[in-house]
Formats: sequence, structure tokens, C-alpha cells
Amino acid sequence: MKHFLLTCCLLATASLVSAQDFETATETIQQMGVGWNLGNTLDANSGQRMADIVASETYWGQPVTKPELMTMMRDAGFGAIRVPVTWFPHMNDAGVVDEEWMNRVHEVVDYVLDAGLYCILNVHHDTGADADGYTSWLKADETYYQNNKVRYENLWRQIASEFRDYDDHLLFESYNEMLDVKNSWCFASFNATGNYDAAIAASAYNAINSYAQSFVDVVRATGGNNQQRNLVVNTYGACSGAGTWNSHLKDPLIQMALPDDPAGTGHLLFQVHSYPDISNLATAKSEIDGMISALNTHLVSKGAPVIIGEWGTSDTNADYMNRPEQLFQFVDYAVDKAKQNHMATFFWMGLSDGSYRSLPAFSQPDLAERIVKAWHGSDYQGVFPTMDDFDVVYLVNYTATWQELNLYGSTLSLTDYKGIRVVMAEQPAANALQVKCYGENNKNQYQMLSATGLETTVMFNASAVGQKMQRITLQTMIGAQEVKLKTAYLIRQDGTEQQLHAFSPFWGCVVEMVAQPTDIDSPLLGSSQVQRTTDGYVYNLQGQRVQKPTMPGVYVRNGRKVVVKRK
Repeated sequence: MKHFLLTCCLLATASLVSAQDFETATETIQQMGVGWNLGNTLDANSGQRMADIVASETYWGQPVTKPELMTMMRDAGFGAIRVPVTWFPHMNDAGVVDEEWMNRVHEVVDYVLDAGLYCILNVHHDTGADADGYTSWLKADETYYQNNKVRYENLWRQIASEFRDYDDHLLFESYNEMLDVKNSWCFASFNATGNYDAAIAASAYNAINSYAQSFVDVVRATGGNNQQRNLVVNTYGACSGAGTWNSHLKDPLIQMALPDDPAGTGHLLFQVHSYPDISNLATAKSEIDGMISALNTHLVSKGAPVIIGEWGTSDTNADYMNRPEQLFQFVDYAVDKAKQNHMATFFWMGLSDGSYRSLPAFSQPDLAERIVKAWHGSDYQGVFPTMDDFDVVYLVNYTATWQELNLYGSTLSLTDYKGIRVVMAEQPAANALQVKCYGENNKNQYQMLSATGLETTVMFNASAVGQKMQRITLQTMIGAQEVKLKTAYLIRQDGTEQQLHAFSPFWGCVVEMVAQPTDIDSPLLGSSQVQRTTDGYVYNLQGQRVQKPTMPGVYVRNGRKVVVKRK
């Protein structure tokens, strides 16, 4: 209740906050707590111009974002959302952003802020690893900076002007993981001959500092609350300086300068990203220790706090499935170390992924709970709705033959699993679908079995796929069709089953998770008459049928209201 009242107060007074009342960057970090990335959504892109904003937002398999998703994250205990946005598909060569795209970005930012959360808005896949100079038009290179300075500054001038009057719950982030002309990760010029080139590295670090300064100057010049808004600048590649295997790993931190800020001190933040391998937990913890120490030594000492704007493990989904307790212990350690050192953390995707977001529900509720409790304490009581709280079906729309839906998209060892069972909500047409299992050589090695009836079980054939599976899909064999998938289970070697979640397009199809149709046509709260249903099912006030009313709220069963209270 205390958290709810605080949220309401923040929303009620948000429009009254003036620039002089803005929290410092350090104060904001403490208020944020733990955050989450709304990844593969507004940052998704085809590499080309995209006029259709819905197609753009859903291009990488995520559904259209709903405000209820942000409410769910808040109720779970997250305090901030990072909203990655890719702008180049929606702007011209001069950096003028399409009005419809800016309006959609504005809507999503409002979803976050209206839920009482902090929001970080950025420029995302306008940076990255490619050589065409169109998609990643922002390169860490002095020539690229000079050639794109006007366009970059024009882009930020529009973003900053759009949100000029928003309060201190909104932060801007200059750019994402900007790389040099060699697309080098870890440190500048790593991909050069000999894994280092002093000239390329110097140009990259100089350019990063120039972009950061341009960003600060342009945003401050737009006036209003932007004069004091907390601003985030990233190191080269968002590199964290973790590791000891190369003497240049700390260079992105050492060479990063704190921009001159017309706002004075206290309103800038540094950002890095971190994805360690946790196969050896002791080594991963040591890497976290080393990273935190380096961040304090080389960044915090320059006069600004640090946020870890993306973090997870080198393969979070596989770790979640194959070594969950090890992953949870890593989460406990990483969040606690960040909190001790006054650093905010933003988990990269997962937690609620794919069509789970459309309910919304958590696809990894225990992981989300572990993250939240690592910050708030083990006695913290968040709300973590799962698919079991809804009666759902996956609507999969195929538009052409051979299009595929991901049933499982990570490496799978046949020493641990021996098959997969696919359950349909409706029986497909004869010879309409097949389960396709990609082996060790991916597309050159696979087995297939027609999906017939309501259930199809495929036992993996090691002689066909090898000892590892790379991907398992549900493929259309007859072209355009809509199918209804209920769920799927991996079959372990001991015969037990593990339910799969967050089915997503592999290529060419669209998937949406929806609640089963109900007989309730309209919300019931406050109605003078309660619509009568006598089927025995439980419904929420949006008319969605739920299996177990575990979330706090009002429900309807057989025409009577049922109240579920927070424990």
C-alpha cells in the first residue's frame, strides 16, 4: 500500500516539477532500484526504411507494447524501464523524424511514466556492428563524427524538444553500443590486424567523447526541464572494462571523458553493459568484482555515477533452463554488488518475452522475483503473474509456405533431452504443419515430422542431428494459414517434461498470445448489473478467462464478484 500511495503522489505532482527541483543523478539511481529493458521492440528494424510503425515495432517477434506491461513491471518491484529506440528507419538523411514514429515513441514513454516508473530513452541500433554506414550510421570514428554531426544533433534536438517539459523521471541516453570502423568489441581496434591499432583506437575514443559532448550541448540548449535533466553517456561499445585477458580492456573507461555540462555538476551518468559467462560461478563473481572496481576507479572518480544499462549472462535463456540455481546466485551477487556501489542495473529483455508481453505475464517469473528481491530484500512481496493465471492460446499466422515459428531457439544437448511434445489448441489440417529440428550443422542437418492431430511427439534422432540441437520450429507446409498452438514440452532423458514458453517467429510468421474468448463483453467494475455467466470459469474484469486468480484484484465466477487480496 505504501508503494501504491507513493506512486500516486509521484504521478499527481509530476507536471509541477521544475528544473530547479530535479533529482541529481545519484539520487535518481537510488530511486530507480532495478530496471528492465523493453528490448527488440522500438529498436527492431529491417535495416531499411519502414513506414509501417506496427510492422517496425513487431519486426523482431515482440508484440505491440501495451501500458499494462509497465504496470506489471511496477507491481513486481521494478523501478525503471530503458526504452531502446532505433531511429534511422523513420527519419530522412537530414535526421528529420517521421511524425507518426515520434508519436509512437511518445506513447510508449508515457506508458512507462504513467506507471510511476523512471524511463531512459535512447538512440539504439543507429550504432552497432555493420559496415554499410547506413544502419549503424553512428560510428566511433572522427571522420564519421564530422560527417554525421549535424544529423546526429538534429535528431537529438527533436527528441529533446518533444519531451522538454517532462519531469526528472525521464532520462536521455546519448547512443547505445557505438563501435569503430572495424566493428570492434571489447575495446577500440580489437578487430584490427594484431588486435590493436593505436590510430584507429585514438580516433574511436576521440569520437565517442565528441558525440557525448554534442549530445549534452544540444539537449541543454532546448531549454525547459532539459536544462537540468539527467543525461546518460556510454563508454566505447558500452564496454565495462571487465576481464584481465588483454591490457587494453580498461581503455574504454580510461579514455572516456565526462562532458562539460552547462547544468553544472550532478546531472550526468556513465553507462556500461555486462554479460559474463557464468559456467564457472566463482570466475563470474570475480569478474563482477573486477568490473565494479574498474568502474569506480576510471569512471565514478571523474564525477558521475554509473548505471549498468544492460546486463545478464552470455546466454541467459540457456542458463535459465540448464543451470537456474547458478543463474539465481549470480543475480543475487551482481545486483547486491551494484547496490553496494550505488549503481543501477537494467536487465536485458527476458523476464516477459514474446507474446507473454501481450497478456501481460512473466515468462521467467522466478528470475524476475530473484532480481527484485536482490535489491529490495528477501521479504519483498511483488506480484508476478504467469501464463497459468490466464487460459491462453498462441495464434500463429503464416503468410507463405515454409515459414517457421520458434518452439525452441537455443542450443540443446541430446545428453539432457530426448524429444519434444507439441500440443495444439485446434487440430491442424492434414499435412499442413511439421516440426523441424535443426542439428549441429544447423540448416544442413535436421529431422522433420508432420504435426498431425492435437498432439505430436518427436523423439530426437542423434544420427540425423548429432549431439546438439540448434533450433526447433513449427513450419507451415501449405502456405498461408492461421493455427492455434496451446504449448510444447521438451522431454528430458528421464522422461519428465519441461514446458516451453515465449514462442516467437523464426521467419515470416506472426504470433500473438491471447486469452480464450469469453462470454463477458465489457468491464464489470462499477456496473449497476453484473453480467451473469454460469460456466464455472473465472474471468478478470477485461473479460479474459483465467485459470487461477492468484493476482490481487476483482474477478467474476458464475456471475459473482470474487476479490483476491494481496497476501
